[in-house]
Amino acid sequence: MKLDEEGLLVRIFVGETDRWRGQPLHEAIMMRAREMGLAGTTVLRGVAGFGANSRIHTTKILRLSEDLPMVIEIADSPERIHNFLPALDEMVSEGLVTLERVRIILYRPRVSGTTAGA
Repeated sequence: MKLDEEGLLVRIFVGETDRWRGQPLHEAIMMRAREMGLAGTTVLRGVAGFGANSRIHTTKILRLSEDLPMVIEIADSPERIHNFLPALDEMVSEGLVTLERVRIILYRPRVSGTTAGA
């Protein structure tokens, strides 16, 4: 079964060493999204980047960084994303949050008793 709908994608850019109440911020954001029933979250670890202070963080051997960029992506309905934004306001003290309108195409298993192509 294929579902096709309009949604929002929120991207949260933070540093690997950023913390929230003693745990890594990217993990805390992911867990809050789960608690609030969002469709899913993906956390990506960047190989290089820089933020507002223009300091480059990279995985290059000569410039090993312990504060690599982290990107948390969440796509869901506009209503669910807007309900999640106050949690981000509370958790993210330094970083960047972007919102984009997206078309969500979701594939799910067919209901039992039906066959492919039927």
